[in-house]
Amino acid sequence: MNPNQILWEKGDFTQIARTMRESGEKLVAQFDITQGLEVLDLGCGDGTTALPAARRGAIVLGVDIARNLVEAGNKRVQLEGVSTCTFQEGDATNLSELDDHRFDLVVSIFGAMFAPKPFEVAREMVRVTRPGGRIIMGNWIPGDPTLVAQILKISSAYTPPPPDGFVSPMLWGIESHVIERFEKAGIARSAISFKKDTFTFNAPYAPAEFVRVFKTYYGPTMNAFEAAETNGKTAELQTELEALFNSQNKSIDPTTTTVDASFLRVTVQC
Repeated sequence: MNPNQILWEKGDFTQIARTMRESGEKLVAQFDITQGLEVLDLGCGDGTTALPAARRGAIVLGVDIARNLVEAGNKRVQLEGVSTCTFQEGDATNLSELDDHRFDLVVSIFGAMFAPKPFEVAREMVRVTRPGGRIIMGNWIPGDPTLVAQILKISSAYTPPPPDGFVSPMLWGIESHVIERFEKAGIARSAISFKKDTFTFNAPYAPAEFVRVFKTYYGPTMNAFEAAETNGKTAELQTELEALFNSQNKSIDPTTTTVDASFLRVTVQC
């Protein structure tokens, strides 16, 4: 199996995605969705941005490498009766099953950034976008002090070094790397713009429970705890993550968690 597929099927990202719904809706509201717009949501999970786009009138295809998330997305579509949104399995590095210039808008919010071979990812996103269309990415920023970048930083400190040739997904959060990848795919520098934005996680439980959810369901954190257990450092990792979540929690209600996470929003005009 594809190692990336193994990682994202290992847990159940829907448990995290439930805390991201409100921000997903707000973000999509800024995408200028019009009736009948053809949208590809790449690395879509269970539909955090795909379903809001469909509700606004778009015809949406969600593609994700994790089969459990594709199944969960299709269940949400059925439950909500959203007939213009479908989900299917696919790899962001090779979208050969999708025709050239098929989509008006390609969206990937914290999705395609985790695929290996970033130049192939950029090439494929450009290939399936119509001339005059747009690509919008949301990418976590390396070294950022807010939640997700810090979770990934802490987790990586407990896991074995990556294999030779590994390219960090966090490089998608650096403007120069984004420019290089899209220029290689034929996009002019002047057609690429950036904005630092914020995504808010709202969980109906305390920070310590939120840490448990990440520990139980989020692939990178699951790997970190498995490695920490082998090295006798489980308590140390737990303490670090609980301190992070508690320090960044903005909720005044001790039974809920509200945490902001900064990201780089990339817009490409094709």
